[in-house]
Amino acid sequence: MTTHRPLLLACGLLALAACSSEEAAAPPPPEVGVVKAQPQTVPLQRDLVGRLSPYRSADVRARVPGVLLKRTYQEGSDVKEGQVLFEIDPAPLQAALGVARGQLAQAEATYANARTAAERARQLAPQKYVSQNDLDNAVAAERSAAAAAQAARATVRNAEIDLGYARVAAPIAGRAGKQQVTEGALVGQGDATLLATVDQLDPLYANFSIGSTELEQLRSASNVALSGAGKSTVQLLLPGGRVYAQPGTLDFSDATVDPATGTVSLRAVLPNPDGALLPGSFVTLKANLGELHDVFLVPQPAVLRDANGAYLYVVGDGDKVVRKTVAANTADDGRWLVTSGLAAGDQVIVAGVQKVKEGAQVQPAPWKPEAGDGAAPAQAAEAATAAPAGEQPAE
Repeated sequence: MTTHRPLLLACGLLALAACSSEEAAAPPPPEVGVVKAQPQTVPLQRDLVGRLSPYRSADVRARVPGVLLKRTYQEGSDVKEGQVLFEIDPAPLQAALGVARGQLAQAEATYANARTAAERARQLAPQKYVSQNDLDNAVAAERSAAAAAQAARATVRNAEIDLGYARVAAPIAGRAGKQQVTEGALVGQGDATLLATVDQLDPLYANFSIGSTELEQLRSASNVALSGAGKSTVQLLLPGGRVYAQPGTLDFSDATVDPATGTVSLRAVLPNPDGALLPGSFVTLKANLGELHDVFLVPQPAVLRDANGAYLYVVGDGDKVVRKTVAANTADDGRWLVTSGLAAGDQVIVAGVQKVKEGAQVQPAPWKPEAGDGAAPAQAAEAATAAPAGEQPAE
């Protein structure tokens, strides 16, 4: 009996050791949500600040001297091309027209007499009744009288034009601005006095600029296809983040760089049928400058950042975690635009990034957002709170 007791004690110790080893076994690999990286072609967009300006702007000026009698339009109203906006006292201009017409009548009478005398001299010259000298003088007088009559007609025409300028009309259709000169003022003395300005507000120009260095980088990138003027579109962002219903079109790109700012000027045309946009306003523009080829859209929680830049984790061979450094500088609708560092088919870890380490084994499963697009911010917040020191999710 005493000889079997040590043997039983040894068997008990072996059983306890086996139980302890089972309890200390390694836990199963953590489960992570992954998405498969697929190359895409996406619009190349830039958020830029611009300023609106009229499509056309025309000054309404007094082109003849006189006293301003009245304004015939409502300030701030829409006017048509050729509509009379101001009236200048026409009396002096009418008198000048009368004088010009009298001078024309006198010149025509002188020409008629000179023509009759020259014709008579031409008829008498073959019979030698007038000398050659008298004939030459008669013909010269006829020509001088004809030239004087022609000049008098031009003077009359000029006086008629000046009288027409007494009714100052709108050079273009648009919105007429504030009256610059009050009634009773003497205008048109020396310089053409500015009376008002008419602006065409439909469409409008949106003027903005982009840095020459950034533009050169875009042009030199192998995966970028830039659009030219007339092809690129522009979306206007209204206060509050609302998108203007009417998209614009890029119609001008300057060929030179502004030496003062180092930027290239661009311009877009924006429809403004309801007059909701006003020239002079500063606006935010989302410009589509072309297309990016072979890029990846990755959910924001997947991209982390440290002192070395942006990176993410992918599931490699043997379901082991591999870290990849990526270029992700643009966010779009809850996703990062990754332009380099990823390969087609990579399984990017989106959910559970806080539980993985480089080289560790994981259990990949397809990532399913909890509530559509709204799941991305929640997961990003989770990654931010649970990430190890020095590894912070991109915001």
